[in-house]
Amino acid sequence: MLSQKPPIRIICPGRTYRIDSDATHTPQFHQVEGLVIDKGSHLGHLKWILHEFCKAFFEVDHINMRFRPSFFPFTEPSLEVDIQCRRDKGEIRFGEGEDWLEILGCAWCTRMCCAPAASIPTVSGLCLGMGIDRIAMLKYGMSDLRQLFDSDVRWLSITLQAARRAKFGWRV
Repeated sequence: MLSQKPPIRIICPGRTYRIDSDATHTPQFHQVEGLVIDKGSHLGHLKWILHEFCKAFFEVDHINMRFRPSFFPFTEPSLEVDIQCRRDKGEIRFGEGEDWLEILGCAWCTRMCCAPAASIPTVSGLCLGMGIDRIAMLKYGMSDLRQLFDSDVRWLSITLQAARRAKFGWRV
């Protein structure tokens, strides 16, 4: 942001650390963050981006999403994104059902976060962040995220082959 004026649109992958450790969270994970700083950007743009991403990623024609208030530093409002799904007998299907599953966080960036672009009155920022490991776990029907870090190439190969055969109905 110091060397370029808006519009700015970036995707940044990276390694992240936190305290959590269970079947769906690991102390170290990989995250993708996206940032858009532009004149007139609003949450409607962010909603469209996320809706199109989820339809393409989960390979469904339609997906319902809901946005819940949350808290992330330097953003206001901050939102958690849930997608509609159906859980049945250990299987999860996206784009149908009555259940909801949180997949990522997003927000409107505050003026502090957008500095020095904040000096332009009509500029605003949108951001999103999602765990690559966790979203891959959902797509490929993995029940335990820690299996990604076991270094068993045979298991990863079998899991990916099975996921490719089952276009819908990923198991969780």
